[in-house]
Formats: sequence, C-alpha cells, structure tokens
Amino acid sequence: MLSKITPRIWYLFVVFCCASLLGFALYYQYLEFLDPCPLCILQRVAFLWMGVVALLAAVHNPARTGQLIYAWLVGLGAAIGAAIAGRHVWLQGLPPGEVPECGPGLNYMLENFPLTEVLSTVLYGSGSCAEVQWEFIGLSMPMWTLLWYIGMGLMTLLVVYSRSKR
Repeated sequence: MLSKITPRIWYLFVVFCCASLLGFALYYQYLEFLDPCPLCILQRVAFLWMGVVALLAAVHNPARTGQLIYAWLVGLGAAIGAAIAGRHVWLQGLPPGEVPECGPGLNYMLENFPLTEVLSTVLYGSGSCAEVQWEFIGLSMPMWTLLWYIGMGLMTLLVVYSRSKR
C-alpha cells in the first residue's frame, strides 16, 4: 500500500499536518489563552522545519537521491521534535517536588543571554513546562506532539524508501 503513495503526495500531506498542528497551537494560544512554555515553542519550530522541508520537497519533486535527502531532513526535524517532546513529557511526569523552578521567559533569555545558554536553559525545562494545561483522551499536548513526530518521521522514511526500492 505504501508503494501507491508518491513521495510528492506524502510531502503535501506532511505540509498539511504541520500547518494544521501549528494552527491548532496558535488557536489555543490566542483564542483560548493557553500560553506556550519554551519547550512548546521549540516543538513548534520543529513542526515548522518539517513543514517547510516537506513543502520544498513537494515543489521540487526531485529524483531518487533528492527524495532521500528530503526524507532525512524531515526525519531530522521529527527526531529533534520528538526529543524535545519526550523531554517535555518526562517533565510533566515528575513528582511535584522534583519539578525545576520557573526561570525567565524565552524572550528575556534571547535578548540577554548567548544562544547556547538559552538552549541549555530551555531544554533543562522549568515549572511552567511541567504543568499539564490541556488533555485529549488522557494525553497531554506534548504527548500528542511526540506521537505526531514519530508517526510523520517514520512514515516519511517508509514512503520514500518503499518507492526508491523499485
């Protein structure tokens, strides 16, 4: 069945999924007033990366080698996003006494600290990252994003590799 899905169609599907997920996040941020923590913002960047790479792949529609390069670039975004989401899920599962303290906001850190220190601080997490503010069928937003990263990343590689074996 995977061999019937062309990489171009799959990449367009990835673009649609990433745009929908980013739209969902923006809806909850601006209309439901659910402020994103720094890890949420980094997860959005990973979805943006995946969507842009997939859009370039769909427009470019390269031959086999190009398809494999694009697939690995989407997979890289998915792996980074999954690592960030996994860290976020881990923070949400910590007992209340072990949750890191809240630090300064991301904008403040970006304006006043070197980028390496900002990334280190953000990936360490803070108390705001440990709060579960939204759930759907028992899964928090970071859990859902983790599933999306894994699913889209693996499926991209499967679709492209199933076509390249022909």
